[in-house]
Amino acid sequence: MKSTTPALASVRGARPMVVYHALRALIVRGQLAPGSRIVETEVASKLRVSRTPVRGALQRLAHEGYLIDSPSLQQSRPTVAPLTRDDAMELFSIVAEIEGLAARYATVLPVGKRDALLDELTTINARFARASRAKVPKHDLLYELDEQFHRRYVELAAGPRLRALHDAVKPQAERYERLYVSLLSRGLAPSVQEHAAIIRAIRSADPDAAQRAVQTNWRNAAARLGQVITNVGERGQW
Repeated sequence: MKSTTPALASVRGARPMVVYHALRALIVRGQLAPGSRIVETEVASKLRVSRTPVRGALQRLAHEGYLIDSPSLQQSRPTVAPLTRDDAMELFSIVAEIEGLAARYATVLPVGKRDALLDELTTINARFARASRAKVPKHDLLYELDEQFHRRYVELAAGPRLRALHDAVKPQAERYERLYVSLLSRGLAPSVQEHAAIIRAIRSADPDAAQRAVQTNWRNAAARLGQVITNVGERGQW
C-alpha cells in the first residue's frame, strides 16, 4: 500500500463513496498495480475512517471486477484484478455494443445538434491525430482525447438507461485503454482512421453504418491490444 499513501491522504475523513472513488481512481490509473493486495485496516488507517466504509468500497469494487480474492493466501484478501487478454476482449466487446447503439442514435439527432456533434468529433480526432504523431507521445493526453471522442456522442445521443450501462462498464475498460495508448502510442493511425469512419457514418445519417463503425473501432482495438498483451505477458497473474 506504499504507493497509495499520497492519493489516499487527500481524502481523509471521507464517506463511503469517496473512499470507493479514490480507490477506483488508483486502480484504473495503475497507481495500484494489478496483483497488489489491499489491506482493509491499512486503508482505513490512512483515510482515518472506520473499516465499515472501506469494507463497503472494497465490496463494490470486487462486484464491479476491479478486485478479486487472492488465491495464493490462506486468508482471503482483496487483490487488484490482473490485466488479461480475455478480460480486455470481453470489456471492449461490451463497450462496442453500448457505444454502437449510441452512435446509431446520433444519426437521427436533429440536424443542428448532429452538425454541432460532428464539428466536435472532427476537432477532437484532429487533435488525437496530431498527438499520436508527436515525437514524445503524451499518454494521458492521448487517452483523454480518445475518451472525449467517444464520450461526446454517448452523452448527446444515448438515453438514460444506455448511459447508466455505459457508466457502469466503461470505467472498467479504462485500465485497458490507458494500457492501449501507452503500449501502442506510435501505432494509433488505425484508430484515427476508424474515428473518421464513425464521423462519416454519422454525417451520412446512416444508423447501421455508424453502429458498425463504432463496433469495428472497439473490436479492432481489442485485437491490437490483445496481441500486445500476448507479446508482453499478462499483468498481475500469479
